[in-house]
Parts: sequence; structure tokens; C-alpha cells
Amino acid sequence: MTTHGPADFAGQHITVAGLGVSGISAARVLAGLGAHVTVVDGGDGDKQRAAAAGELTAEGISVRLGDGDTLPEGTELVVTSPGWKPDSPLFAAAAAAGVDVVGDVEIAWRLRGPGAAAWLGVTGTNGKTTTVRMLASILAAEGLRTLAVGNIGTPIIDVVLGQGKDGEPPYDVLAVELSSYQLHWAPSLRVHSGAVLNLAPDHLDWHGSMQAYAADKGRIYEGNTVACVYNAADKATEDLVREADVEEGCRAIGFTLGTPGPSQLGVVDGILVDRAFVENRQQQAQELAEVSDVTPPAPHNIANALAAAALARAFGVRPTAVRDGLRAFHPDAHRIQHVAERDGVTYIDDSKATNTHAAEASLAAYEHIVWIAGGLAKGATFDELVQKSASRLRGVVLIGADRALIGEALARHAPDVPVVDLDRTDTGAMPEAVREATRLARPGDTVLLAPACASMDMFVNYNKRGEAFAEAVGELTARDH
Repeated sequence: MTTHGPADFAGQHITVAGLGVSGISAARVLAGLGAHVTVVDGGDGDKQRAAAAGELTAEGISVRLGDGDTLPEGTELVVTSPGWKPDSPLFAAAAAAGVDVVGDVEIAWRLRGPGAAAWLGVTGTNGKTTTVRMLASILAAEGLRTLAVGNIGTPIIDVVLGQGKDGEPPYDVLAVELSSYQLHWAPSLRVHSGAVLNLAPDHLDWHGSMQAYAADKGRIYEGNTVACVYNAADKATEDLVREADVEEGCRAIGFTLGTPGPSQLGVVDGILVDRAFVENRQQQAQELAEVSDVTPPAPHNIANALAAAALARAFGVRPTAVRDGLRAFHPDAHRIQHVAERDGVTYIDDSKATNTHAAEASLAAYEHIVWIAGGLAKGATFDELVQKSASRLRGVVLIGADRALIGEALARHAPDVPVVDLDRTDTGAMPEAVREATRLARPGDTVLLAPACASMDMFVNYNKRGEAFAEAVGELTARDH
């Protein structure tokens, strides 16, 4: 299918893989466009049955539960949910039948109508959601009608089809968070300008290798028209720009926490400055905002702000809107969130630090730390993280199923740091972890929940883990009164 538009899908027999949020959204949208839709899912539990009965079957959509491997007869296109692996038997069957497999982002891209909003895309191992929300705040400060969409939670298909309906004016530009999964399944996506924030090993069980993971991230640069934004401190992101096939005139724009060179954004004496989108970038720099305008002003968050500013400036946003947008932005919960201060000790919740790269950035933000860490390692190793952070550690409290891996790294690289190993993986471990961390902390220290691991061994998700931490800190504070 090479043409774009709703009419392309009318009468097509389309199989949707997965009954998650994006799968249900895609199925309903495609059925509404006149496609014959079958949803397949390997699960057959109460959740899947409720979704099938309540939202799909009543709308004429066929649902097949308990068999996600067999390609329904007559399928002309497969639309997959992001989490389905490329080597799934269903996709092998599709390839054998000459049937394309795409994702919901690809469908949304094909559905854009004439005069559709531009897309500014953000990907990377860490920081995507924060950067996209910063970008949306900056665009809104410019007076543009915008929305943060994609992997951030709002199904982008719904947004694209909702353009200009019910009397609402259309969007001018969308700030789009794109995961490596979504980029893998979006072959024709061509954003106005894109950014890769950083690259570190993650989801390698899905992609098969670091090279394949990086290549999927790099897809965000394909066909960019104005700017490919890269991290000057992460050479792999710049390499992806060099490999990309972009429109003539598109520029490589770097961001750095140091003094920027020409065609870069950076920091000078506590000021975020632009040497990319100015008339004489060899000799001039444009002040955008102060470091203090960014909340929190941790190094990795300043990097997020610079990336967002670069994309906004590529779209023509004025410097004052960058400043106003950053001032108006407040991060989501569980991302370096200040919870409390007690007896001179600060308690910070960064439960969103679910891998070593995110935890490293979090640990770098504080001088003296009692670290609460552990959970599901997802195949990660911790030697490099501990080596880089050892000088900051006052103590460590380990929780979760794979805590021994962190403990072994600490024994090798930080043998003098006190370690409390909590031999339990129930949710009640968090109050004990907070009590032990408080015992180890001194005035001026930070008790930091930055687990470097996923949460599912103990909690439903990282949000619940962060909430448990905040509740435990609250109990400590309440006992003081």
C-alpha cells in the first residue's frame, strides 16, 4: 500500500495483533473506516474476554483469543501492537504470505489528511516522555495548538482522526514520543524533525542485538526535513544521523551540557543557549532560558530541555517561548520527584529509573546518596553503574529478585560502602527499605529510590513502587509529629 488516506483501508481484511490499548484503538478505527477487522491475542483470560465482548464484538470486529500464532485466512495487512516481537510466528506466516506487518504509528501516519499537523519526534533509551512533554509545553507557549502523543499514552491514531472534528480547531504540530518498537513497525514515517536523546542497552531480548536496537531508534531520522537532533555526549546518536537518508537542507543539530559549538545548543554560565538557529552561528549565540527554569535542574533533565528546545527551534519557535514553556513544565510523578525533607535528609523518588542508564543519570544529580536499588534486572549488569557512582554513595539498601547482582557489583567496586540486603520481594519491603536508608543517612544526604531495575517482581508497575516509597517516607514524617 503506497497511497495514504482513510479510503485505503475500506474493504481490506486486516488482522490486528494484540488486545492492548493500541490494539483496541487500531481495531476500532480501522473498522470505522470500513475494513474487515480480526483481532488475535494469545491470551484467553478475563481481561481479554472483557475487552472483546465490551468494546469490539459489538462493533462487528471479530476476535480470536488463545491463538496469536495463526494468520487468519484472507489477511491483507497485519497491524501489530508494539510489544509483539519481530520473530513472532504470526509475522513469519505473514511474511510467507507476502503480507505487510505495520504498527499503529504507521497507520496513523497513513491516515493524515491534507494540511495535517507536522510531527516532531522524540526517541531514546531514557527521557522520552519528559522531553516530549517539555516540547509540548514550549510549543503551547508559542501559541501553537499541540498535544503530546504516541508512546506517552494517547493513541496517535485517535488524535490524527480527531483533527478538526466536533468544532475543534486542528492541531498545528504534534510532539510525538516514539519507542523503538513503534519505529520498527513504521516504515513510511517521515517526521519534520526528530531527536535521539541517548542510546544504552535496553529491550535487547526484543530486538536481538544492540545494533538492531540502535537501527530502529535511527529510523526517526529518515526523511527529516529541517533538523536531526543528536546528543553530542553520545556518539552513537550522531552516527545514526550520518547514516540517515534525509531531505536536502536538513541539518544535524547537537545538544551538549557544555559550551556549544556552531549548530549546537548548550549551556554557558547557567544559561541555555542556541548556536544552531541564529543568523551567524559561527560567532553568535541566542539565550533561551536559565538552568533554574528547568525542573528539576539535574544534568540529564537539562539535556532533555535542550533537546526539546532544539526541536521547537527547528519548528520556528521564538526564544521567549522556550523559556516560558520550560518554566511552565512540571515533570510526571516518579521522575526525580522530591518527596520530603526530614532531619536534613532529602527523599527523592525516581522509581521511573528502571534501567542502569536512567539510574546513572539520577545518581549523578546528587552529591551524597543512600541508594535504594533492585528489582528485575532484565539481563542488565551493574559494574559500570557502580564504578561511576561509588564516590557518591553513603550506603545502599537492596530489594527485589535480582538484588544480588547489584550487591556483587558493589562488593567489587565499592567494598567500603555499607550495604543492607533485604531478603524479601513482597510490597511490605519498601517501608523497611526506607527505615534502613534513613538509618544510614546523615544530614545533607539524599535517600534516592532509583532502582535500576524493573518493578514487576514486587509491584504492578514503577508507579506503584514510587507510591509505596512516598507512603513509607510519609509514615516516617508522621511519627515525628
